Amino acid sequence: MTFRPIIIASLVLSFAATNVFAQDCAPSKWGAEDQIGSANLVSAERTLAAATLIKQGKSMPLGIVIGPDTPAFPPRSLSLQIVQPNQQGGQKLSGFGYEGNYNDDIIQTWIGIGSQLDGLGHLGENGQYYNCLDEKEISAIGGLTKLGTHAVPPLVARAVIIDMAKHFGKDTLAAGEHFGEAEIKAAMEAQDVTVNEGDIVLFHTGWTDGMLESDPAAWGSTEPGLNNEGAVYMASMNPMAVGADTWGLEAIPAKEGDKVFYGHVTLLKDNGIYILETMNTGPLVRDGVKEFMFVLGQPLIKGTVQAMINPVALY
Repeated sequence: MTFRPIIIASLVLSFAATNVFAQDCAPSKWGAEDQIGSANLVSAERTLAAATLIKQGKSMPLGIVIGPDTPAFPPRSLSLQIVQPNQQGGQKLSGFGYEGNYNDDIIQTWIGIGSQLDGLGHLGENGQYYNCLDEKEISAIGGLTKLGTHAVPPLVARAVIIDMAKHFGKDTLAAGEHFGEAEIKAAMEAQDVTVNEGDIVLFHTGWTDGMLESDPAAWGSTEPGLNNEGAVYMASMNPMAVGADTWGLEAIPAKEGDKVFYGHVTLLKDNGIYILETMNTGPLVRDGVKEFMFVLGQPLIKGTVQAMINPVALY
């Protein structure tokens, strides 16, 4: 894959505007040794409260099916190979006590493709990550030594959908169309959506429904989403995670004057709030669901920055 011009231009402008001097770092409110951030908000009380949202006994996957052709932020890619070990030439596996045969799979992939959890070691600023951790302290070629997604407990919580497409009167928001505090507040009020501490907040923009199949190149290179101010506002609510039906959460191209993907810095680095990307919210919106029980148990691969996920919505 090659970098798409619109992303390159945005990143160059962003980096040029970034203060090169290290900023003061505020330690986590969960303590200087904390590595799981808002996952500390998982509790028996919140789990039991979320379970009361199951009214119809329905479940819906929030992940999308991915493959080698799924658009991804460059240079990410995925390759899958199916093999039949020791079965060349039609040989059977007689050692099983019968004439056995089987398939196995080998995958070579970047993890940040499709529906994913962004861990707290994903994006930082000036060499720092969540809870004042230095890049030299946590970043090793064999896996993160701290902030790995394997350490994140199952995320179980009440989740809400804020339908920004409906707010703007569209099926699908346009590339670069952004929203901040005023728009989010207005949408929540009109849709009777409330956000409590420890909730999962998902934005529906219509982007995946409207663009992934019809124009995958555009889907994977641009998107609507949060602006910098909107990320700060979301962090002020103390959610467990913030996500959207887009591959990167923030608007690309970014709002004029905004730093590109800086919502990631605000949420991950500054506040320890997880990011959920490419959440398939369309089916829930069409079913009239605004709040539900969210359950995520991510793969426990030691030291990973991100995780390929398929959370379940129960309602």
